[in-house]
Amino acid sequence: MTDRDAVLALNQAFYRAFSDRDYRAMDALWAAQLPVSCIHPGWTVLFGREAVMTSWGDVLNAPTGPTIHARNELVTLYGDTAVVICEEVLGAAVLAATNLFVREDGAWRLTHHQAGPIAEPLTHGIANIDCPPPGRLH
Repeated sequence: MTDRDAVLALNQAFYRAFSDRDYRAMDALWAAQLPVSCIHPGWTVLFGREAVMTSWGDVLNAPTGPTIHARNELVTLYGDTAVVICEEVLGAAVLAATNLFVREDGAWRLTHHQAGPIAEPLTHGIANIDCPPPGRLH
């Protein structure tokens, strides 16, 4: 299995643990020794494994939770670091997400997750935008 395939499989395992509300699986995905952080939509920034895993416990133990899956995953490798940028689909809502993975003790582990809303595409009003003449910038 290539590093790209391993990171993509780990990213998919992250969303499976999220959707299945499986805290043990979620906990196993995160780095144990390296620094971790997380920014859930609308939450404060969380630093440290204890704060991050407590937040996942709260999210996964809520009485109702969303079914979530990733799409349009883009994996970029930087040696022992990898970034996955993807879209999270939660019913009719779509968020953009960045998941940062690092190699810890020979295995890929999650060290950062951030998700937030995607701006809606501009579907009207284009004719009202002032654009410079061709060949002229600013």
